Amino acid sequence: MDAIVKDLNVIGDDRGSLIAIESGHNVPFDIKRCYYIFSTTPGVRRGFHAHKTLNQVLICTSGSCKIFLDDGKDTKDVLLDSPTKGLHISGLIWREMYEFSDDCVLMVLADQYYDEGDYIRNYQEFLKMVQS
Repeated sequence: MDAIVKDLNVIGDDRGSLIAIESGHNVPFDIKRCYYIFSTTPGVRRGFHAHKTLNQVLICTSGSCKIFLDDGKDTKDVLLDSPTKGLHISGLIWREMYEFSDDCVLMVLADQYYDEGDYIRNYQEFLKMVQS
């Protein structure tokens, strides 16, 4: 499965901490889009899609959430609970986000602008694409 959690380098001293997000360094692509999810209703799952070609890095800048990943063969759940961890997802992977803490802010960095044509929103269609 092409999804890896990477530690982000923290720069800090007695005044606090800072993490720089840099294309080509700790984000392995040029960032074309950034968005964040917050104030998620308790018990709600989000996502329920895959992308044909999009690369993303997900960072929980506050709070925590879990990410369910499925590449059509294997599945795994990833806990994002620190702003010092980034989850890089590339390739054809189904994803669902869930168990958002009340204070969760999930930031997503992407290598493409929004394109509805890149989304696969039907799980059975996703499985057919993975198997072909």
